[in-house]
Amino acid sequence: MNTILIGIIVANALISYKGFNDFAFFRKYEFHVGSIRSGEQIRMLSSGFLHADMMHLIFNMLTLWFFAPVVLNWLGNFSFVLVYFGSLIFGSLLTMLFHKNDYSYRAVGASGAVTGVLYSAILLQPDMMLGIFFVIPIPAYLFGILYLLYSIYGMKAKNDNIGHTAHFGGAIGGYLITLIKVPALFADHTLMVILLAIPIVILFGMAKLGKL
Repeated sequence: MNTILIGIIVANALISYKGFNDFAFFRKYEFHVGSIRSGEQIRMLSSGFLHADMMHLIFNMLTLWFFAPVVLNWLGNFSFVLVYFGSLIFGSLLTMLFHKNDYSYRAVGASGAVTGVLYSAILLQPDMMLGIFFVIPIPAYLFGILYLLYSIYGMKAKNDNIGHTAHFGGAIGGYLITLIKVPALFADHTLMVILLAIPIVILFGMAKLGKL
């Protein structure tokens, strides 16, 4: 049982629980574009340890628990922490990029960090199988591509309260950091590296064309 993984899960649980019971604390540390642009950059990190409700917290921590061991086994403790927090920051940065003029935009959750760990695991072990709803089997790399395409749809449709931009930013963070740490993946898993990059290219292409 990895103490760093346990520590991250416990930190998420304790800080989220504090936020559930202290609205002023929740508001002070959530992701809020207006406050961040006023100089409160700590929110770009602290918001990743707050959650909207118990189910939001449990889902994120279960996903982290399932996929973190792959990254830990391949990269070790230090690089796992780098992937986790780097993905969290990437998610916040992409959210700021796409919502910088929406001063009222708010968000919370470890989803960016967790998605980064998930995508790191997919890149490191693309032949593993995932279970949609824990039942329907699907190759990890196919899930990664479809999930990012769904995130683009969610960013464009804006018809739910899911932080698709943070998810996508976290995925980019996990993808890039993992490739930097393990450049041999370019040769060992060339096709997967290219396939997983396609949704990222589509996202920035659509943004460039003003389609988001």
